[in-house]
Amino acid sequence: MTINSRIPHRHRPRGLEILFEDRDILVISKAVGLLTWSPHQDQRKTAERVLTGYLRKGSESSRLCAYTVHRLDRDTSGLLVFAKSEKVQQQLKNNWSTTDKHYFTVVHGGLDPKEGTFSCYLAEDKDQFVNVTKNKAEGKLAESCYKVLKEAGGYSAVDVSLLTGRKNQIRVQFMDAGHPVVGDKKYGKKGDRVGRMALHAMHLEFDHPFSGRRMIFDSPVPDALLQLVGGLDPIV
Repeated sequence: MTINSRIPHRHRPRGLEILFEDRDILVISKAVGLLTWSPHQDQRKTAERVLTGYLRKGSESSRLCAYTVHRLDRDTSGLLVFAKSEKVQQQLKNNWSTTDKHYFTVVHGGLDPKEGTFSCYLAEDKDQFVNVTKNKAEGKLAESCYKVLKEAGGYSAVDVSLLTGRKNQIRVQFMDAGHPVVGDKKYGKKGDRVGRMALHAMHLEFDHPFSGRRMIFDSPVPDALLQLVGGLDPIV
């Protein structure tokens, strides 16, 4: 779905695009720079707050809310699902292991092998920096499948499928492998001057919480990321 033209301009969400909406869920494509969620005491602009404002249409008495189901990092663009009630939110979370999630990323260097799986344990320190740890008791299992799509100019374009959903998972696993995500200011390569982080949530499949219908969404990879590898002709 696109934004209804009858909705006053001031109530239309900014920083995101609504791809689908029904009585239970919202599926959006988030722009770079927008947080997904923040604690109640933190009043920064987030996708959750933008969508709540959209649902309430300026009504101060409205109790409608958008509920976060999963998250993207602030500097990651792409697909997100929100619920319109706590019941729907919980139902989606309970079944989230059946979700198929694919990301497009561009990383430094050439991977060998060109296709494989990262499996490790991730732990977050007091400074909110996530690291790979060998201590299973300290970390949480993180697994990602990857496939190189193209190599060009010292970069690799990669399709990543998440088997688990840990904080900063893709960024930390590629950093640990010696191939940090291009433009990543936190875990990336020093002196990297690319304008944005090269990570985009491009494909999402999940079961609708009530109808059970398989919902499939795609978000085109931004041109700025494709240009890093000169487009997406297949790797030879």
